[in-house]
Amino acid sequence: MEISKKVQKIPPSGIREFFELVIGMKDVISLGVGEPDFVTPWNICESAIFSIEQGYTSYTSNQGLYELRTQIARFLNTKHNIKYNPEEILITTGVSEALDLVLRAILNPGDKVLVPDPCYVSYYPVSFLAGGSPVFINTKKTNFKLTPSLVEKHVSKGVKAIIFNYPANPTGVSYSRKELLALAKVFVKKNLMVISDEIYDELTYDFSHTPISSLKGMKERTIYLNGFSKAFAMTGWRIGYACGPKNIISAMTKIHQYTMLCSPIMGQMAAIEALKSGGRYVAEMKREYKRRREFIVDRLNEIGLVCYKPEGAFYVFPSIKGTCMNCIEFSKELLRKEKVAVVPGTAFGSQGEGHIRISYASNMQDLKEACVRMERFLKKNA
Repeated sequence: MEISKKVQKIPPSGIREFFELVIGMKDVISLGVGEPDFVTPWNICESAIFSIEQGYTSYTSNQGLYELRTQIARFLNTKHNIKYNPEEILITTGVSEALDLVLRAILNPGDKVLVPDPCYVSYYPVSFLAGGSPVFINTKKTNFKLTPSLVEKHVSKGVKAIIFNYPANPTGVSYSRKELLALAKVFVKKNLMVISDEIYDELTYDFSHTPISSLKGMKERTIYLNGFSKAFAMTGWRIGYACGPKNIISAMTKIHQYTMLCSPIMGQMAAIEALKSGGRYVAEMKREYKRRREFIVDRLNEIGLVCYKPEGAFYVFPSIKGTCMNCIEFSKELLRKEKVAVVPGTAFGSQGEGHIRISYASNMQDLKEACVRMERFLKKNA
């Protein structure tokens, strides 16, 4: 039976494809998967268990529990002074679904979407599947950051939107308020719709995170995507959300009601509890991630892998250019010889060549041992 030509054209996930090699291997230290090594705080888990005991096992409204949407609106208003009402919020099955919904809701066949390169693995294929034509922005020469001039250079006829992720996966780069104001001027000037993936917002270390929708002229042209996976260690709960203009949220909800119906009610109940009482756990995890960041950056530079300090998330993106191997060769050999799993930079786009992604969402003991093994590997392959 013939497979869709469109599906045939998209590559498998570079992350998942590489980690098929890890399955069955013993004593591997995995620094590849972008998942917190913390478990969900118990009071959040307990709220979900209690909700099941109370009989909350049904569908919710397509748009999500009203109480959760109200809590999200209150949280964003209190923390960032962004005013959304519950009708401008859609609860999704993780940010991944939210991204898929917004692209399908706004794109017509052939519409162009600006996508930074490197970027999270799903941005290109999901844009393509939605009928869009991705236009890649090479950010390598600007230390993996978008700049106003870079964006202007790539805006041409038919460009409708830009996918903007910060703190960014895989590089960890983020943007100060001053940088965002400069970018916002270009977004407004060029009449771009901004799909802003801010799932790592709580894990910003050196300055306060500023949602771009909080800036003047941006709320009406931004779809703000966020969720509970990273900050609250709730990856498996699959609860995300999208905030934006009511007409776009309504269009996203229309697709959502025919495909997903609603996000799991137990996860939504847990998310309510996370917003009410999870702040202290977020702060504790953030302190630990920052401690690990300081260690891994210093240690990688010490063993000869040039690594800039990321401003957020829990990834570093060191250069391996001095090794005379490409990133796939480096990653496979490191796994085979020293049993350390990292992700080749090209999993995130062509401009990831010469780099690997390392997640420091692993305990300090594993990080230290992994660095010992990497140092040994580099010495043997010098």
